[in-house]
Amino acid sequence: MLNDCDSNFVARLGACLPEGRLRAPDPAYLQEPRGRWPGQAGAVALPRSTDEVATILRECHAARVPVVPYGGGTGLVGGQVASDGALPLVLSLEKMAQIRALHPSENVLIADAGCILADVQRAAEDAGRLFPLSLASEGSARIGGLLATNAGGVNVLRYGNARDLVLGLEVVLADGRIWNGLRRLRKDNTGYDMRHLMIGSEGTLGVITAASLRLVPRPASTGAALMVVESPAAALDLLAMAQARLGDGISAFELISGMGLDFLAQTMPQVRQPFATAPDWMVLIDLGLPEGAAPDALLEALFAEAAEAELAHDGVIASSGAQRAEFWNVRESIPEANRHIGAISSHDISVPLSAMPEFIDQAGPALSRIGAYRINCFGHLGDGNLHYNVFPVPGRSRADHEGERDAIKTCVHDLVHRLGGSVSAEHGVGRLKTGDLARYGDPVKLEMMRAVKTALDPRGILNPGAVLPVGAG
Repeated sequence: MLNDCDSNFVARLGACLPEGRLRAPDPAYLQEPRGRWPGQAGAVALPRSTDEVATILRECHAARVPVVPYGGGTGLVGGQVASDGALPLVLSLEKMAQIRALHPSENVLIADAGCILADVQRAAEDAGRLFPLSLASEGSARIGGLLATNAGGVNVLRYGNARDLVLGLEVVLADGRIWNGLRRLRKDNTGYDMRHLMIGSEGTLGVITAASLRLVPRPASTGAALMVVESPAAALDLLAMAQARLGDGISAFELISGMGLDFLAQTMPQVRQPFATAPDWMVLIDLGLPEGAAPDALLEALFAEAAEAELAHDGVIASSGAQRAEFWNVRESIPEANRHIGAISSHDISVPLSAMPEFIDQAGPALSRIGAYRINCFGHLGDGNLHYNVFPVPGRSRADHEGERDAIKTCVHDLVHRLGGSVSAEHGVGRLKTGDLARYGDPVKLEMMRAVKTALDPRGILNPGAVLPVGAG
């Protein structure tokens, strides 16, 4: 049984902390981007050190007061808000935003969990290095939240997910104990890897307070191209061709549908589009190459080979860094255009690469048996992650289809599961997908997860209701 973060508890906690660390609930901490869950809280805690985080969790553990960790608030599955149950304490690490250390010769940067991703990228750039985690919300997303959700982004094909960029962590456990795991080692086979257990746990097993992050050398030259393809199957063949030619030089390979471009034209006409008429499908290929390589020449040769193989029939190669940025602006503006249109149901899914054309071919007809919809399918083709979003037809609104949302989601997710995919590719489970995890998850894995939750958070105070339903631990 959890207890409310009431005025008496806030007074007791305040007496254990320096002045100014607690504040009354602010609406900014009680909302999430899609507006599906109104949050609640008894107070917001703003610690400035790991020891203060430990004090907060120790007191919450003793009083059985729930804690909802809050990063940049950009998560899309409701992991950062609690709308029911005992009144929680919201724990924000935004005041812990220092770059603790930088080791360029080791390609390592140690950052507080409250650091904004763009600031970490900038610090790496100032040292002549690259921190390759990159996503649309990098100007507000914080390192702790990104690691807690194992964020993906556009560079997963080359550099991996967030967990692949972490060498060590500092974590405060539910009872206030501190795990000092900020190692800078590439090899450390000393038992279970607690780092990977915490990454992706969405604040349910501990609170990440700092991370030792892996940097990489900055590419000497970059390039980008948009190529029009006949179909997702052709895009997949083009990816294989590009990998054979360019290997690890490919930083990103993004699939973009004509519907996404139509939505951009309707809602964000200021975004400059590369083609006068939107093609049904195109891919954005981004390169990062070593000294001596010529990205333009390599992309031209790739297009010539793709055209001869009838995989691509039109395209444009960025002639400058500014034009490359324009290409990326098109891709990164699509989610905002989606929000303007208003999706009935949005799906962050992954399937094996070879099954991706089959999924796209089958999902549309399956949904048509439920109703008439527009589909905007786009995403990170190189790592099998698609954003498959369903919209009303012109003249109708999202509200007209409210009663169909569950059927739409089930239709999409059943197909993903049948093809051996995942119903949560890069946004996590949060509160949105706990039912999906129970429906599609392996029973043994779920039993293991519940055992870990019980061991590390026996009183269930950490982000209750996220990932596992309350009481499931």
